Amino acid sequence: MSGIKDDFLSAARAAVGLLREPAVAGAWKEPSALPEFAVSGLAGHLAYQIFVVRQVLAGPVPSEETIPLLEHYKRARWVGASVDDEFNVGIRLGGEEVAAEGAAALADRAASAVEELADVLPGTADRTVRMPIWGPWSLTLDDLLVTRLMELAVHSDDLAVSVGVPTPELPESAVETVVGLLSRLAVRRHGATAVLRALSRAERAPATIAAF
Repeated sequence: MSGIKDDFLSAARAAVGLLREPAVAGAWKEPSALPEFAVSGLAGHLAYQIFVVRQVLAGPVPSEETIPLLEHYKRARWVGASVDDEFNVGIRLGGEEVAAEGAAALADRAASAVEELADVLPGTADRTVRMPIWGPWSLTLDDLLVTRLMELAVHSDDLAVSVGVPTPELPESAVETVVGLLSRLAVRRHGATAVLRALSRAERAPATIAAF
């Protein structure tokens, strides 16, 4: 099994552990650390990153063009969009829909999906896959898993902060993949000099090098 498959499954299992935290159920209807997201909707959005991999693997090989990973983020509608943008509103509503049965049921469904993927992913070639909500393009499976790994890492931190528990630790290789992706996106958004200064020269670092 490829390294990205291992890392995705590790992050997915860590997310399931977080979803099972009593603090998540206890704060279910409370606001999260993300604007306009309740804890429930954020938990649903986190779990969706697992469910969608199972969904795309069950679908046919897409006919849409296959594009590079960074081109995907160049085209993605949500990048740079406001919190009230139609696409972002849809993401929040989708998270609530996924979480509609409650914290325990969501965690159980996510755990089941992870174990199913653990059986399926090792024998799955790096074929093209597509998430229809993105637009008329496809990614390789490995690139899709990089995008979902990043989402799992970032939103696990969001959810942990929201309910006051430690952020789950991920394997070093998973962290390197996520940081590498975010760094490349930050360079594209802010320029190489800004990122270089932020990482090496505090006295002249920019206020932010956030990737999104």
